[in-house]
Amino acid sequence: MHLRCVIFDMDGTLTETNRLIFDSFNHIVKKYRGRTMPDHEITALFGPPEEGALVKIVGEERLETAMAEYLEFYRKYHHTLARMVPGMKEVLDDIRQAGRIIALFTGKGIHTTTITLEECGIKDYFDAIVTGNDVLEHKPSAEGIRKIMEQFHLDRGEVLMVGDAVSDVKAAREAGIPIAAVLWDSYGKERVLNMNADYVFHTVAEFRDWLRKHLMRVVA
Repeated sequence: MHLRCVIFDMDGTLTETNRLIFDSFNHIVKKYRGRTMPDHEITALFGPPEEGALVKIVGEERLETAMAEYLEFYRKYHHTLARMVPGMKEVLDDIRQAGRIIALFTGKGIHTTTITLEECGIKDYFDAIVTGNDVLEHKPSAEGIRKIMEQFHLDRGEVLMVGDAVSDVKAAREAGIPIAAVLWDSYGKERVLNMNADYVFHTVAEFRDWLRKHLMRVVA
């Protein structure tokens, strides 16, 4: 693998944001439905950006208001319920110092993506950002990966996808690129383990050590 580009998922991969996402959804569910949803019911809504999940909860007529309330909660509690995965900023530094392309492909919408990038101080690391609002077909579709590959004229053997979810593995396979499954904050850990990803890492330290060896290889 002559690595020229690393594409990262966000939630559960670069950032510990799952609790914030679940609590943000339940803030809306409690207000509009008078109850809360367990985590597995919320993850079942994942795929499209937040608007696609919220419309199933509040309906089309109340979506704009509910989305504004969701974003308000998400931003307000970001500093207490979410953080950068310890060690992952250093991983981004390694890739940038090696002169490789760093991209982000997330199912999150553009608004929550921007909030998290700004709150974690990593917005300027990425050469390309593809959110759920930038594709017609959401994960597990590989549309976002293909967009990045086309933008930088990358071959399949030059790109690595890094993610924590089943959808990341499926997207990478559809694109024909290797997938590094990282499981330090995965809500679907057992299912991911059953998918025989190309590479599996349980800690940031082991992923960083492996990646640095590949970054040291000269790219023609």
